[in-house]
Parts: sequence; C-alpha cells; structure tokens
Amino acid sequence: MAVLVAYDGSAPARKAAKHAFDTHPDEEIVLLRVVELADSFTEAGINMLQDTIRDREESVTRKLREDVTDLDGTEDVDFRTETAIGDPARAVVEYAEDHDIDHIIVGSHGRSGVSRILLGSVAEQIVRRAPVTVTVVREPDHGASSSE
Repeated sequence: MAVLVAYDGSAPARKAAKHAFDTHPDEEIVLLRVVELADSFTEAGINMLQDTIRDREESVTRKLREDVTDLDGTEDVDFRTETAIGDPARAVVEYAEDHDIDHIIVGSHGRSGVSRILLGSVAEQIVRRAPVTVTVVREPDHGASSSE
C-alpha cells in the first residue's frame, strides 16, 4: 500500500506525518510538499523563472527531508519526499491519481464556523476530490482536544 502525506511543514502537517509513521510503518510513505505559484504569472514569466523554480524546488526538498527526520519515531520508517508545483489541494489529488496512491493523510487546523468558511480548507478540498480514502489529522483549535 502507498500512503501519501500532504506536507507543508506546519504543525498539522507534522502531526499527519507522525500519524503516517506510527500507523503505516511498513508501507510506502510519500511526503508531498507543494510549492505554490501565484496565478497571475504569464506563460512567458513562468518560462523566465524556470531555473529559479527548479532551485526552489530542490531547496524545499532538502528542507523537507531535514524537517521530517527531526520527528520522533522516523528513524526506523522508510519514506521518500516529493515536490509538486501548483495549487496544494489539486496537486495532492493529481499526485494520488498519477502515482497509484492507496491512502492520503492530511493535517488540518481544526478551524470551524466562519474561520473555516473565510479561509477555506485544503484538507476539505482534498477530501472532496480524492480518488482514495483520506484521513484528516486535526490540530486542536484554541486549546480544544484533537481528533481524527
């Protein structure tokens, strides 16, 4: 089984990665970091920035590997890191579709009410669009207890 973890370095993403390592230690685990680009870039602008984007992607990949190895319990778990460029929710779903992923794990800030409506939710978009089972690992909001 292949498990994809949407990883952006935030506390909820770190909690999602830890959950993946704890619950799927013998599975193939892929940590995906999505590098966002502003929608206003023109094709010509993107072409001019390709080298910069490639450098940033390599830097993000190095940082991701360093960040994750700092988590407790990762020393015996085999995982790989990948990066994608684009909208986070769309990139996670597309990666899952294109790479034979069986399960997605994503962190969430656990916001509710107006906060969630105004800010949107990458986790919610992934749940709605994903072709596979999605586990949402919640980070408590304002001291509330966490749940999955």
